[in-house]
Amino acid sequence: MFADNTASLIYLSLLLAYLVFFFLRGNRQSRGKMVQQGVLWVLIFVGIIAAYGIWQDVRDPMASQQAMVTQTGEIVVPRSRDGHYHLTLAVNGEPVRFIVDTGASEMVLSKQDAERVGIDTEALPFIGKAYTANGTVATAVVWLDSVALGPMEDREVRARISAGEMPGSLLGMSYLQRFDHIAITGNTLTLTR
Repeated sequence: MFADNTASLIYLSLLLAYLVFFFLRGNRQSRGKMVQQGVLWVLIFVGIIAAYGIWQDVRDPMASQQAMVTQTGEIVVPRSRDGHYHLTLAVNGEPVRFIVDTGASEMVLSKQDAERVGIDTEALPFIGKAYTANGTVATAVVWLDSVALGPMEDREVRARISAGEMPGSLLGMSYLQRFDHIAITGNTLTLTR
């Protein structure tokens, strides 16, 4: 994220420098008019930056909105900006953010998430295999004491720990099949138990 901010700052600085050069070159004869137009462009520039900042503040909370449990017990999940559906489940009492992946056959925790929920990954036998788009990855089977999504809690849930690098943990079909109904309508995922 820091690199994105630096690149944006460099781009905006170069744009400002170009505008200043344009005004200095085009208004050599009338300095008063040049100063007036320069102030106007600086105000426009500052306004654009402020509008962009306000838009980010408004957009981010909407995009990262968490799933909702309705009165009927449905879990309603909005699509994130990245195009995926994300759910935060309490695994062994610790919050873990998952990417909902109907293409994954099992619940797969990253090593970092597994360690955070109290699993000693160094002691695990990584003898299983998972076939991913990036190749074969070694996995280890574990049993999670508890997995809770809103008011729904399951005990002794089977999951895998990936030995490879993952962008996050995956919520695959071994967990999703616990729901009676899974529907994607528009930009909303609905889970019903």
